[in-house]
Amino acid sequence: MATNRRLETEQDFQEAMDQERTIRVFRDDEMLNAGGRVIRFDSSMIAVQSSVSDLDYYDRHTCEFYELRK
Repeated sequence: MATNRRLETEQDFQEAMDQERTIRVFRDDEMLNAGGRVIRFDSSMIAVQSSVSDLDYYDRHTCEFYELRK
């Protein structure tokens, strides 16, 4: 069974990036991305890549990020 873990701290995002975990991105209770991986982050944005040509940038303060663990 899969579990979700909310990503909030620098360490959370670093672990998700290092372990290439699948994440989900929400804003205003709407799912914006499911199945991407964190490839870069800083204090204001998170870069998520879903495929070779699909790269999205999300505002860290207005979105919620969840790691999907199987």
